[in-house]
Amino acid sequence: MTLSDIELEQFQRDGFLVFRKMATPVACDLMRAVTREQLKAGKEPLEYEAVLGYPGAPASLDAPGGRTIRRLKDAYHRHPCYRAWAEDERIAGRVRQIVGETPRLVLAHHNCVMTKHPGYGTATGWHRDIRYWSFARNALVTVWLALGDETAANGALHVIPGSHRIEIARHRLDELDFLRPEVPENQELIAQETVVELEKGDVLFFHSGLFHAAGRNEGNTVKMSVAFAYRGESNLPGAGSRSAAAGDVALPAART
Repeated sequence: MTLSDIELEQFQRDGFLVFRKMATPVACDLMRAVTREQLKAGKEPLEYEAVLGYPGAPASLDAPGGRTIRRLKDAYHRHPCYRAWAEDERIAGRVRQIVGETPRLVLAHHNCVMTKHPGYGTATGWHRDIRYWSFARNALVTVWLALGDETAANGALHVIPGSHRIEIARHRLDELDFLRPEVPENQELIAQETVVELEKGDVLFFHSGLFHAAGRNEGNTVKMSVAFAYRGESNLPGAGSRSAAAGDVALPAART
């Protein structure tokens, strides 16, 4: 439930860590079953590809594929299986070491089941999560659980190791704070990318300032991932910001 010195140093250097088979097959199968049910029912709150409007998304909710769901929001309150995972001590213990203090689960950001559908699931450009979060420090941790295999072919995450430690000039970003791929400096940076391929039950921890992206799902099944974000207790959200609006959850204290 704890990181070795080498793992902690690796996270600080690269901005991410992968833990294989951290979630059991039973836990993953339950979350997959619940996710399928809630996708079928269209249970709110959720986000449609057509509403998000990334390049290649359906033009409207009434267009072909317009009701393709990109994510089921507020996973923490959707079902006990997601809540149990979010509060798992194996997560809390590792995040506690990374942030150096008691962690808290953020409810305003991530807190969702990410789904990528064949055909209508769009690619995501290079971005940092902190771009639309408001906290005292860029030092949050996202915990991403693969409920099935994630490969380059079905839209696995790509990351740029160490990119959480670099400053990016404003001209290198578009109006939504995605890296502009036509900028030469960005092309050099993107050339350093690596694909984080995961198997069912594998977990990716990554820094809120790490540049990451994802391609389309070229497979024939829906890819499902559970994502939660965590902050240190002293890393407060900005007053009146969206980051503060939903509150957070105190995780159990460290076991002695």
